[in-house]
Amino acid sequence: MAYLDERGRALVAEAVAEAEANTSGEIVTILTDQSDHYNDVAFMWSAGASFAVMSLFALLPRPFLDLWDGLVAGWGHQWTTGELASMVIALGLIAFFAMLGAQQYQPLKLALVPGALKTARAHAAAIRLFKAGTEQRTINHTGVLIYLSLADHRAEIVADTAIAEKVAPEVWGEAMGDMLAEIRQGCIAEGLAAGVRDVGFVLAQHFPKPAGDKNQLPDDLIEI
Repeated sequence: MAYLDERGRALVAEAVAEAEANTSGEIVTILTDQSDHYNDVAFMWSAGASFAVMSLFALLPRPFLDLWDGLVAGWGHQWTTGELASMVIALGLIAFFAMLGAQQYQPLKLALVPGALKTARAHAAAIRLFKAGTEQRTINHTGVLIYLSLADHRAEIVADTAIAEKVAPEVWGEAMGDMLAEIRQGCIAEGLAAGVRDVGFVLAQHFPKPAGDKNQLPDDLIEI
C-alpha cells in the first residue's frame, strides 16, 4: 500500500543515499498504516460491554422487565427463571455485538487501544521486520531500521549488533525527535528524511565509509 506520492518516496530515498555516502552503515525505512489489527482488544471491550450490561440487569432488573412487558409481553406478565436467564443472555449478546460493530469504525477502535499496548505492538512489529529484512544482512552487521506506524502514532529505530555495541539507544532520541516534529505537522516524507539524516550522522561518526564500500540494502522506502 502506498502512503506517499512519488515526490515523497524520492525525498526519503535521496536522504538515505546521502546519509549512506558517509558511512558503511545501511539505513532501511519502513512506513505502515498500523502495527496490529488489535482484534483481541476489540473482543475484550465487547466482552466488557456484555458483562457490564448483564451486571446492570442483575442489579436493576425492573426497568428492563417493565420495558419488555410494555413493548411485547403485556402488563402483569409473570417472568419465569428460564425467561429471566434468556433475557440476561440476550442482553449480553446484544451488547457484545453492538460494541464489536461500533469498533468497525477504525478511529474508535484505535482510540480504545491503550497507549502502552500500541507502543509494545509497534516495537514488536519493528523487531519482527528488522529480523526479516535488515538484521545480519550487511557484511559488518551495520544495518538500521527506521519504522513508522501512522495510525498508531508510533516510531521505532532498531540497530544491528555492531551498531548497538557502540551506540546507546538514547542516542537515537534526537533523530526520533526531529522526525516526529515534522510528522506532527503532516510532513511524513520530510519527517522520515530528517530521521534518516540524523541516523546517518551518528553512523558516520562510528562507522565511516571505507574505500570500495558498496550499497548492501535498498534505499527505497518500504510501504506495507
